[in-house]
Amino acid sequence: MINKKCLLVIDVQNGMFGLPVELYKGKIKLDNIYSLIKKARAGNALIVYMQHYGHKESIFGEGSKGWRIHPKISPSDNDVTIKKKYSDSFLETTLDDVLKNSEINDLVVCGFVTEGCVDTTIRRAFSLGYNVEVAGDCHSTTDNKILTAEQIIKHHNEVFKMFSKVRKSEEIIFKE
Repeated sequence: MINKKCLLVIDVQNGMFGLPVELYKGKIKLDNIYSLIKKARAGNALIVYMQHYGHKESIFGEGSKGWRIHPKISPSDNDVTIKKKYSDSFLETTLDDVLKNSEINDLVVCGFVTEGCVDTTIRRAFSLGYNVEVAGDCHSTTDNKILTAEQIIKHHNEVFKMFSKVRKSEEIIFKE
């Protein structure tokens, strides 16, 4: 199996920027993800966008404005977009098949929400045998009643080290 990288962009959708509690450093994280996507494209890496959908009336109702991928990072014709219903990007989706058919071993993960879909997907990818890198400055969340978003992100970057290599986006390299 050829060892290639895939950039996995999780739930970077318009609705994330219209939540009742503001996404921590949302614009900065979006800019970082945009830069990571440019690097992945320059390295001819596969880019897979995971797109969460909820019930029809939710902010992530399929086909709604909130459900669409954020326009700053719109997928190109060569990218793959996969709809998902659960926090686990592999559960009841074609993600594992897409990666295997593309002979991908290495995943670079970024996106939203840190302690939800990002965390669950990282752990599942590790359990499935993928080599995982996390762009530690390319995921975010919101404050909750116990912790600030900044605390959640710092904590999870430490936890992610059990399942992945955590790097700043500028340190991540994509090559053929």
